[in-house]
Amino acid sequence: MPTMPTLEAAPAPPAAPARTPAARRPRTRAAALSALITLIAVCGADAVAGAIPLGPLQRHTRSINDLGNQFVPFHAHLWDLLHGRAEGGLLLNWQSGYGTSFLPDLGTYLSSPFALLVALFPRDRIDLAVYVITVLKTASAAIAMTVLLLALRPAVRHRWAAGVLGAAYALCGWSVLEATYNPMWLDGLIAFPLLCLVGHWARNRRRPVLGPLVVALAWTANFYTAYMATIGAGLVLLLLLYVDRDADARGRTRTVLRAGRSVVIGIGLSAPVLFTVYLGTKHAHPGWVREFAPVSWPDYLARTLPGTYSFSSPAVFLGTGALLLACALAFHRAVPRRERYAWSGLALAVALSFQFKPTHLAWHAFATPNGSPYRQTFVLCGILVIAAWICLSYGVPGRRALLGGSGVLALIAVGAAFSELISAWTYPLLAAGLAAVVGGLLLARRGRRGLTVVALALLAGAQIAQAGVTQAYGDKGRAARMDGYPAWGPAHTERAALGSRASAWPASRTDPGQRQITNNDPLLLGGEGGAYYSSLTPEVLNRTMTALGGGWTSRGRALQSLDNPVTDAIFSVSARVRVAGKAGAPELVRAAATPPLVTLRPSGPPLSYGTDPFRNQELLLGARVYTVRTLAQGCPAGTDIFLSAPDHFGTARLGGGPVVEMRGGAPSRRAPLIPFGPSAGPGRASHVTLSPADRSAELGCLDRAALSRAVDQLRTTGAARVSVADSSIRAELPAGARGTAVFAMPRIAGWTCRVDGAVAAPAGDHLGLVAVSLPAGARSVECDFRPPGLRSGSLVGGASALALLAVAAWPRLRRVRDAGRPA
Repeated sequence: MPTMPTLEAAPAPPAAPARTPAARRPRTRAAALSALITLIAVCGADAVAGAIPLGPLQRHTRSINDLGNQFVPFHAHLWDLLHGRAEGGLLLNWQSGYGTSFLPDLGTYLSSPFALLVALFPRDRIDLAVYVITVLKTASAAIAMTVLLLALRPAVRHRWAAGVLGAAYALCGWSVLEATYNPMWLDGLIAFPLLCLVGHWARNRRRPVLGPLVVALAWTANFYTAYMATIGAGLVLLLLLYVDRDADARGRTRTVLRAGRSVVIGIGLSAPVLFTVYLGTKHAHPGWVREFAPVSWPDYLARTLPGTYSFSSPAVFLGTGALLLACALAFHRAVPRRERYAWSGLALAVALSFQFKPTHLAWHAFATPNGSPYRQTFVLCGILVIAAWICLSYGVPGRRALLGGSGVLALIAVGAAFSELISAWTYPLLAAGLAAVVGGLLLARRGRRGLTVVALALLAGAQIAQAGVTQAYGDKGRAARMDGYPAWGPAHTERAALGSRASAWPASRTDPGQRQITNNDPLLLGGEGGAYYSSLTPEVLNRTMTALGGGWTSRGRALQSLDNPVTDAIFSVSARVRVAGKAGAPELVRAAATPPLVTLRPSGPPLSYGTDPFRNQELLLGARVYTVRTLAQGCPAGTDIFLSAPDHFGTARLGGGPVVEMRGGAPSRRAPLIPFGPSAGPGRASHVTLSPADRSAELGCLDRAALSRAVDQLRTTGAARVSVADSSIRAELPAGARGTAVFAMPRIAGWTCRVDGAVAAPAGDHLGLVAVSLPAGARSVECDFRPPGLRSGSLVGGASALALLAVAAWPRLRRVRDAGRPA
């Protein structure tokens, strides 16, 4: 059989690529091609799955899990900030959790430059805004990878293939199945090729100022995935230095030092956000602690193939084109031996590192993640795509290399056959894609223009089809397995309007209600409620609300509003939205009277909570208002019935009234106090029954008259006037004020207070709330908030900015120095 002619290896890249418009034009076209393929695949798949939040294109909600529960509400709050409608500023969020730190949340969820695009959309199209941002991030990752590939090896021919491979990276399984509903992770998908470019610039002594700025942008946009991307980019740089035969030990060392300088300065520039996020995690309620368990090898192999979905395995799918080329690299003799074996070895080593606990922990900053356990998968996908490009840039592989790569793919497919993750789509897509890719490569090898166009169509079509089906399959899988949250609709508008009409801030708060659309309704709908869900939910807030009978999910990070008149009085809630049953119409419930945000309590020894939520409420209120009884005893006539059964998972019912669902059960969930309304006295009509039975449950019988007297006392002795700014609060006190000023906000780290303009000191703590001891005759008290880490982070950021200026000025200073030397 005659052998096919081998193409000559493409020349190695010059130290500084040409910058003429003619030289840039093919790169621009390749980048545009990668973005186009990505957009067609992502939007087409979502349209097929009915997941685009736009009119008839949406047949089911796209807001699955944290996408609807966190990211959409946080972007709604960013919209409010950008339009001057938010209550709070960059440092403090007055709307959630009765006042929480916002800068750590900003750095975790919203610090990507793409997030600012939310301001261009109407607020009631917030779901569409987040979708567009997600799609643009994915397309940007494709462009960034294409630029990197052409920078590493600007192949003379087949530059269009860099666009297809760039799209393969952006459409990897991790992107379309995992990061698509955690859009902050997509910044890491963009960061990896950009950080690899920083290393490439260090090799060529180029862009010493832009490099640190790129690092700073990556670490500011999302430090978590930027950390993983930095590790991956470091491995790529070390490999590039290893395969560079022209570099000596001294040159390699200098390159590493230049790259390290860019990384250190760049991370330093991000320190104001980075430090606050890091310290925010130290004050946060601990999440789910889980031991690492490696995924089975059949499942691992299955996730490299199209049409598979799983929450707990690495989504390494790239598309047959990229995977075949990466597998063929080791067999492609036109590639220098050291280079092909080094890239193949690096990809294999990174893949194996996912399965061993020490390296797994190193990828995740030495903490097993809470949720999806393989968040570093995009780095492996990026390395495989680079390996595929190295293979192709030396010429289209011949039959020997393609047979070798196909053999590796066949072994993967055989090993994956033992996995339950294989779907009916997997092997047909694999076979069709393999045929299209091999045919396209063989046509491209002939070099004719017309055949090249057909080759492009085959490779791009295979990528779009495989990625699109995989994404649509994942969209439907997530919708079936995870909680969904509706896109903005009439229910949102109605609740938001009710809360807006009742707003009296800062005289008092308005709570959007206990029955939630999301766990972040105060951000999404407006108001100043107790609900709050974040990775940074403060431990002190969780501890306080738990002691008062509050409920939560997500192991304590998703706090629910507490529909209770005593806690409403404590936190100065004058109105709340209430919904009866699952489909009832929302209504506004107003309190007869509400204490101000700052009240006075008598001085005394420190107090601490007990185990009974009703007694804890009385302790914080400062008055006895409950009679606590067992379920069998019932409540006296004229009192309001509240049920405490925090670990009950089932139903509760008062007499013959409606059934109330309760979803408690530590450590994942806790059921809040349930209000049942007035008691009719002894008898079946006032008997609360639980199904199944729960002997630990108890009733709190609220005396409304006693509560009114307590509220009147707090109003009489409380602040005469309260004013609130973005990150501060000031109270003017009545004449003769003494004792302790208690602020209706949690004592999170960062509050400092002063009395009558004196020197500020850290705020005190009164049962989890901000408190200040008052001297006799105090007239005013003021508290300011600054998140921990902001000052030290700003100092590091300033020092890094000076270092960057020095780097920028050094070449000019050296030229001046050299010019002054005698010839």
